[in-house]
Amino acid sequence: MQAADVMTPNVITVTPDSEVSEIASLLLEHGISAVPVVDADDKVLGIVSEGDLMRRVENDTDQHKSWWLKLFSGGGDAVDYVKSHGRKASEIMTPHPLTIAEDEPLHRIASLLEKRRIKRVPVVRDGRLVGIVSRSNLLRGFSVSRQPAAGGDDRAIRDAILKEVDENTGVMVDRLNVIVADGKVQLWGLVDSKEQRKAVQVAAENIGGVTEVENNLGFMPRGMGGY
Repeated sequence: MQAADVMTPNVITVTPDSEVSEIASLLLEHGISAVPVVDADDKVLGIVSEGDLMRRVENDTDQHKSWWLKLFSGGGDAVDYVKSHGRKASEIMTPHPLTIAEDEPLHRIASLLEKRRIKRVPVVRDGRLVGIVSRSNLLRGFSVSRQPAAGGDDRAIRDAILKEVDENTGVMVDRLNVIVADGKVQLWGLVDSKEQRKAVQVAAENIGGVTEVENNLGFMPRGMGGY
């Protein structure tokens, strides 16, 4: 299996000028832990994570460094200040993040996440963002035992399910992750209601080539939206 088989498409993103307060609201609204920062051409410039935002909270409680520690900070104070006081995505993001292609094998993605100590990696096509692979995406992919499907049918099935859900059910596909192995479909993510949960399952069942649907969709906590 490759990145394209498990990635979350239609990624929630922000621009370099997005306000920190806006980013925090997006993370809460969509139930995600990070957002890529992209330019007008969807080129990935950086990532803002919960950890980047937590620096602002920590700054309110940390004591000031003693004068002799500042002597050895090597400019660290300036960097920390921007990270903890910046108001825009470009000021607090982790720049130049690692990216992968759609054909990156899952075992290599797992190694990259472990080596870099990161939780997610953007997927790009011709330099443009097309998805994101998180640790949970990988675990779901590894949980599926499969042989490669002839002609890439599994990927075509996955794309067809996401298109059907997006165009006809009213469910936001950025909340979903669909895994397909030998025609067997696993549905993951969060929806707003039992009706939406059923609609996604019916959409999957109606796609040609689907032999089985395992519905693992959960429900968003009341008052929140997103996956």
